[in-house]
Amino acid sequence: MLFQFFASMNRGLILGVVLLLAGFSQLFAQNKVKAQISSLSINSGKQVYAQYCLSCHQVDGLGVPNMNPPLAKTSYVSGDKVRLIKVVLKGFVQNVDIDGESYSNNMPPHNFLTDRQIADVLTYIRNSFGNAGSAITVPQVNRVRHLTK
Repeated sequence: MLFQFFASMNRGLILGVVLLLAGFSQLFAQNKVKAQISSLSINSGKQVYAQYCLSCHQVDGLGVPNMNPPLAKTSYVSGDKVRLIKVVLKGFVQNVDIDGESYSNNMPPHNFLTDRQIADVLTYIRNSFGNAGSAITVPQVNRVRHLTK
């Protein structure tokens, strides 16, 4: 009887370990897919940045003093996602203070970009130039686009 108890306990333990390993395996696979998506998004965003953003915000993301704000290591970029999406969609026409510096150049709207392009370029910016922000998704951009029409 004692042998049966330990035998069933061992089977339960083995089953528990197998299920635990299966769970970790699935979690690892999901994280790998997320990493690939982020990598694809960042690579695509870099191309959008080079085409539409680089001339004002520069190759290093530092912008132009007193004209075009920096994207590097700023709370503006790593902060509110909705505000950032709105800037790309609607442009920016007022002076802005970012981290103690004032910038006065207008930014035209880039609402001609697709939701994917905006999500990708903002994900790229939020993960480049010394920034470490979370990704911006296509549904987030789509929601803001439709709310700000």
